[in-house]
Amino acid sequence: MALTRPTPVKKVRFWRWRHSPLRRHSDVMEAWIVLATWTIALVGGLLAGAAADVAMQDSLAARRAAVHAVSAELTRNADSTANVSTDGGATVWGTVRWTAADGTTHTGLARVAPSSTAGTPVIVWVDGRGALTTRPPTEGNARGQSALTGALAAAGAAGVVLGGGRLTRQRLDRRRMRAWETEWERVGPQWRKKMNG
Repeated sequence: MALTRPTPVKKVRFWRWRHSPLRRHSDVMEAWIVLATWTIALVGGLLAGAAADVAMQDSLAARRAAVHAVSAELTRNADSTANVSTDGGATVWGTVRWTAADGTTHTGLARVAPSSTAGTPVIVWVDGRGALTTRPPTEGNARGQSALTGALAAAGAAGVVLGGGRLTRQRLDRRRMRAWETEWERVGPQWRKKMNG
């Protein structure tokens, strides 16, 4: 007995859109749900990503505009044991003093090089009130952060829409199964009679 290779099943694309006596109303509804879901996910994701990107760029630009660098000096010798800071350099905390734009003198803690001596000049960042703050991101870093934020917002928005579409299709499938069960309850006894008779 010779073995024959099974005939591969040809996948028919866009079958829900084609006219066929086997196409049900629920098939057409599912086609529209899939089309709407993907369209809204794509367009909505792009719009959400662009909006988040612009909002983050504006926020970081406002932050850069709200702070400025001032020259300060170390008030006492810094420790010699370094900690690794977030920017990758070895630094220690040291007390620095600076003069604000209104002429008042301020002191605070800032990151400085290990073993720096008192009087060493240090650049610190202050806000409009003259209080120490962290250095704002550079334009390049800000662009990277805003692009990442936009990408995450786009993915999140698209994911929510795709998840909603999936839930809608599952509800449609449950409704279809109930319809099939109802139809089988009506037709099933007739099949049994023919098979037994």
